[in-house]
Amino acid sequence: MSDSCCSHGCASTSTAPQTASYRRILWLALLINVAMFGVELVAGLQSQSVSLLADAVDFFGDAANYGLSLAVLGPALGWRARAALFKGLCMGAFGVFVLGRAAWSFSSGVVPEPLTMGVVGALALVANVAVALMLYAWREGDANMRSVWLCSRNDAIGNVAVMLAALGVVGTHAAWPDLAVAAVMGALALTASRSVVQHALVELREPAHPGHA
Repeated sequence: MSDSCCSHGCASTSTAPQTASYRRILWLALLINVAMFGVELVAGLQSQSVSLLADAVDFFGDAANYGLSLAVLGPALGWRARAALFKGLCMGAFGVFVLGRAAWSFSSGVVPEPLTMGVVGALALVANVAVALMLYAWREGDANMRSVWLCSRNDAIGNVAVMLAALGVVGTHAAWPDLAVAAVMGALALTASRSVVQHALVELREPAHPGHA
């Protein structure tokens, strides 16, 4: 769900806005996304929902995006590229984990607990909408500002997909709605990971300039 924003904004290392208010908003967005990553990771494991685990990966990617947007204000390009590379590799590892978990759930016939899926999915939707509203004032800013806002706006689609998957599990008494959503989100995580890693490697290969490391 976040491939489009991760391939453009989440990997962006362009100059971030220097306003104190924007920095505060980014810090708050970072904390919200880190918290929701933990909540969905635990809930996904407890409820056996792979789509919740996939959505947790999305929150991790966004948290890294906000962290990089904050880091853009200080360290040189080389260090920002290394941070982006680490983030991309982590996203790829999580994507592989999600797809592997989906394959295991399919083979074992495990049916996730839909109530937890729906409740946590709704909580995640509230979190993403809240972040999107906080960032709304900067939606027409530079590429980095706009992409950060688009990330939160687009991620709400992933939350709705998890909630629909929960309804699908209730209606079918089967795991396939959860697995279908998870497979799509896991594949998008791998695609975004590839884009971020490639972008970071290009920046690392660029010749050093004064002020860059």
